Amino acid sequence: MRRETSPPRPDWKQRITEQGMVFDTPGRGQGGAARPYWDESVHYVFEMNEVLALEADVELLHSMCLEAVDHVVTTERFRDFALPEWSWEGVAASWKRSDPHLYGRFDLRYDGSSPAKLLEYNADTPTTLLEASILQWHWLKDTHDSDDQWNSLHEKLVARWAEIGESLPGSELHFTWSSADSTGEDHITTAYLQETAAEAGLDTVGLAIEDLGWDAALDRFVDLAEAPIAALMKLYPWEWVLTDEFGKHAVRSLPETLWIEPLWKSVLSNKALLAVLWEMYPGHPNLLPAYLDQPGILTEYVRKPRLGREGANISIVSPGSEVQTGGVYDEDGMGGGWVYQLFDPLPEFDGFRPALGAWIVGDESAGLGIRETAGLVTDDGAAFVPHRIPEA
Repeated sequence: MRRETSPPRPDWKQRITEQGMVFDTPGRGQGGAARPYWDESVHYVFEMNEVLALEADVELLHSMCLEAVDHVVTTERFRDFALPEWSWEGVAASWKRSDPHLYGRFDLRYDGSSPAKLLEYNADTPTTLLEASILQWHWLKDTHDSDDQWNSLHEKLVARWAEIGESLPGSELHFTWSSADSTGEDHITTAYLQETAAEAGLDTVGLAIEDLGWDAALDRFVDLAEAPIAALMKLYPWEWVLTDEFGKHAVRSLPETLWIEPLWKSVLSNKALLAVLWEMYPGHPNLLPAYLDQPGILTEYVRKPRLGREGANISIVSPGSEVQTGGVYDEDGMGGGWVYQLFDPLPEFDGFRPALGAWIVGDESAGLGIRETAGLVTDDGAAFVPHRIPEA
C-alpha cells in the first residue's frame, strides 16, 4: 500500500459532473486549506495480495456482525443500543423473518502491514457510493487502463436487486431520500441505487421521504398518487425514523410494507455494535477493544456517540493530549450514550491519513473507497481519493 501523486485529467470536473457528481462541498487539506472533495491528484496503490486479504477480512467481519445481531435479538439487548422499547418486538421480528438487506460500508484502519481494524460499520445509510462505484472506475480507465481496481459494486448491486426483487410484496419499489439534505448527496446516492434496481428489471419510483403519506383507513403508507407502497428503499437512518409517530407507522406496517434497509439493521448501524463484537470475539485481529459507557481498561481511547454521524462529537484521549470535534450530540450522545474504543490512529502517508471504506453487497465484499484527512478524525472535511491495483 502506498500513496502516489499524478496530474488530474484536464477535464476532470466536467467528467465527474456528467457521471452524477453534483455535490462538491470542499474538503480540508493541511492547515484547513480548501481541497476538492474529489481529489484525483493523489491515489493509493495496493498489491493484489493485500486486496485479497482485505476482501476476506470484510466478509469475515460481515459474518461476525450478523452473529452479533442474532446475539442481541436472542438476549434482548436492545436497551444497549438505545432503541425505543416499543420497537424491540419489531426489530426481532424483522431479523427472524430475514428481511432482505442490500449493502453496507465498513470503515477500516489499514496500513499495509498489520491486519485491517474495524472502526465502525455504516450498515443502514452508507454514502460515497457513486464515488466508489462509478467515478473512480472511470478515472482508472482514463489514467491507468491496464490496471485493476477493487470495484465490482455496480454489477453486484444489480445482481442483489434481482435477488431481492424475487421476494418483494408488490411490483413497484419506491426510493426515498430526505429533501432536508442541502448537499444533494443523499438524493444522488438514492438515484444511483434506483438506477441499479431498474437495470435489474424492477419497476422503481422516486420521492422524498417527506412526501410519504399515511392512509389511516388502509393503515398503509401511500405515495403522491395515493397508491399503497409495497416496498421502500430509504436513505434515511432508522434511528431518526424511530423518534416519532412516523416510526411507529413504519414498524407497524411491516412486513406488508417492506423496508430496505431492514429494521434489524438498526442494530448494525449503531456503534454499540463495536462493544458487543469485542465481547463476542475478544482479541480478534480485525477488532479494536471497545466498551459501552465507560473506557474500561483503556487509557487511550476514542469516545463516540452511539448514534453519531460524520465524525461529530468525537473525543480522542491519549497521553498528554485530548482532541474533540464539534457537533449536535449533547452530553449523553443525543440520548444514545457513548462507546469507547481503543485509539489506534490512522496511518500517515505524506501528512494525510486514509480511512478505507470497504463495501459489502448482500453477503459479498464488493469494493473500496478511500477518504483522506489531514487530521485524526475522518469527518465531513475528508476528501475522496481513488485507488488502483497495478497489473501483475
